[in-house]
Amino acid sequence: MKKIHTKYPDYSEEKLEEIAYGIEAIYITFTKTIYIALLSLIMGIFKEVFFILIFYNVIRIVAFGMHAKTSLQCYIMSTFIFIGAGILCKYVDINYYVKIAIVIVCFINICLFAPADTYKRPLINKKRRKIYKLLSIIISLIYVAIVVVFHNNVLSNYLMFGLVDSTLMIHPLLYRMFQLPYNNYKTYNEEAYN
Repeated sequence: MKKIHTKYPDYSEEKLEEIAYGIEAIYITFTKTIYIALLSLIMGIFKEVFFILIFYNVIRIVAFGMHAKTSLQCYIMSTFIFIGAGILCKYVDINYYVKIAIVIVCFINICLFAPADTYKRPLINKKRRKIYKLLSIIISLIYVAIVVVFHNNVLSNYLMFGLVDSTLMIHPLLYRMFQLPYNNYKTYNEEAYN
């Protein structure tokens, strides 16, 4: 950050904070991904975790969701939702009708709570929030349709757990559990940002 500030002295403190946030996010994502990949390889669930992560991130891009306060919390939460889902995906045979019930509950939650912002990155623009909500609903509806229509146990497990994990990350109860503010955009004057 000192090098960036030296090279671009006209950057405001706010701009420098944005850059620092981005660099920190890249670093945490990179190290966390290596950790999750290594742990899943050791446990023999790499393929399951890999596909769950893909389907999770497709929704996460538009539904957003919680970020833990600390790296330790992030690692614990990531281990729980990705490694836990990988283990369940590989070793537990989930009944077709139970899967349908789970994805429908997730879909309803996506409709209610997506997109979910953070206090560091509030979704202030009302039009963008509507677009992200619509995209979240469309993607999760596609997941639900695939789970319902295709009885492929492996694919439906990946989709279901990707949907479950992304739903957990946008749910207000999880925000409350981690003592994080929810609907952060409401604390800003929306007119000033449109």
